Amino acid sequence: MIFETDRLYLRKMNQDDYGALCKILQDEETMYAYEGAFSDEEAQAWLERQLSRYRKWGFGLWAVILKETGEMIGQCGLTMQPWKDEEVLEIGYLFRRQYWHRGYAAEAARACRNYAFDVLGAEEVCSIIRDTNTASQNVAVRNGMTVADHWVKHYRGVDMPHDRYVVKR
Repeated sequence: MIFETDRLYLRKMNQDDYGALCKILQDEETMYAYEGAFSDEEAQAWLERQLSRYRKWGFGLWAVILKETGEMIGQCGLTMQPWKDEEVLEIGYLFRRQYWHRGYAAEAARACRNYAFDVLGAEEVCSIIRDTNTASQNVAVRNGMTVADHWVKHYRGVDMPHDRYVVKR
């Protein structure tokens, strides 16, 4: 376990989490900000990217486990992400649709913000969010973040305007 909150605990993902991860990454509605659901191969590559991040930085997107049931309901964590001409420390989150609007993303994201400041010693952390993703924008605001700047990312052949929400220590 990396850390816990009142209702959740976060831990590193492993290959055994592939099925639970697919419930997130292969849901068309959940993945609308990514231009649609992932294939099996894309989901596996996503998982392998997290495992690689754990080895490289000691952090990545972690499995979010609901204490009440022991079920993986999402992923939330810290990653290094390209932004314009630099790499920035980002809090990312994706949850199964049936667990939306219950405060889990905000609870996990707050804990990741605290981890970034208290454990990693970061001076600032951000969330990079597509301009149409109002639910994730709301989580960022609840995490004390404000919009710092904008950039158009190119992903899956689509120009996607993004906002970078930032909070400083």
